[in-house]
Amino acid sequence: MDYTFLQHYWWFIVSLLGALLVFLMFVQGANSLVFSLGHTPEERRVVINSTGRKWEITFTTLVTFGGAFFASFPLFYSTSFGGAYWLWMVILFSFVLQAVSYEFQNKLGNLLGTRTFQWMLVANGIIGPLLLGGAVATFFNGSNFIVDKGNLTSLQPVISHWANASYGLDALLDPWNLLFGMSVFFLARMLGTLYIINNVDDENIRCRASVRLLGCTIAFLLLFLPFLIRTLLKDGFAIDKTTGMIVMESEKYLNNLVTMWPLLVMFAIGVALLLYGTVRTTMSNTYIHGIWPAGIGTVLAVLSLLLCAGYNSTAYYPSNADLQSSLTIANSCSSEFTLRTMFYVSLLVPFVVGYIAYVWYVMDKKKLTKEEVSQNEAY
Repeated sequence: MDYTFLQHYWWFIVSLLGALLVFLMFVQGANSLVFSLGHTPEERRVVINSTGRKWEITFTTLVTFGGAFFASFPLFYSTSFGGAYWLWMVILFSFVLQAVSYEFQNKLGNLLGTRTFQWMLVANGIIGPLLLGGAVATFFNGSNFIVDKGNLTSLQPVISHWANASYGLDALLDPWNLLFGMSVFFLARMLGTLYIINNVDDENIRCRASVRLLGCTIAFLLLFLPFLIRTLLKDGFAIDKTTGMIVMESEKYLNNLVTMWPLLVMFAIGVALLLYGTVRTTMSNTYIHGIWPAGIGTVLAVLSLLLCAGYNSTAYYPSNADLQSSLTIANSCSSEFTLRTMFYVSLLVPFVVGYIAYVWYVMDKKKLTKEEVSQNEAY
């Protein structure tokens, strides 16, 4: 268990958390369809109470994802979360809107009205996946930052800074980042409709969700496939093994998948499971378990893409302003002592996941109905 192993291990952990976060954004996907799935106040309450059972898990995973990045790859944290802070602040603010909406939309003395808070959920359902997808796309397309570790010896030791005054919002000017952001948005909607179909026992809501599922799947494929093809065929950011310099390599990400063929297999299985869960749910009026193959497939596919972005001598956070400022898992990680200590702590993760699975099972053992919501109002 040397330093190199620990670096790769923690990139795997961070990538796994990122993949789980994308899956758990079914909460945002379903919330973005609140008014489309629920045509009456009672139906909207059912949808919101369904996602309200899980929103804390999504938010906790987002915080854990950021915390794991901070602990294992602090230079990325200071560069992206510090330099591109406007992008991340908008994302976090949208999640604050979500929390406020769940808490106050049906409280006595609500001066803004229930629909206002429900529209806050819709806003989070659109902004959250869209901007998170755009942020992740910069792993393949690069961002405008400069890293100068020589500043550590100065009186103001700011290692990295953004190369322009947009502080991350310039990522949204790249159409390929927006394309991937829209892909994540429609993926979240796909997962959201699959979750509602599985969790809500209401025929009208399930029928509407099935129709929305088909449209979101087509939109996702039309957006994601061009991004995937372009990413695999474009020049990527590689590390020269002789000099350690960052260089451009033709078809770098395609070469990564071919060289690390298990990732290619995992990606293919993930896509197949996602499509299986979606197609079978659309074709059958009785099949309601599509969220599980689709969710597992999402985790596998996203995990393989994130590992492809960091493994095999690849700069996972490229700099478009200064190529040599690009971040790799070797030049941006914590000390060996820190990574080793956290390794032992991470062995507790399976127990936490087991607890979450048990709580999920208990909450979803009985499907949600209008009668249950009216008798036990939560949101």
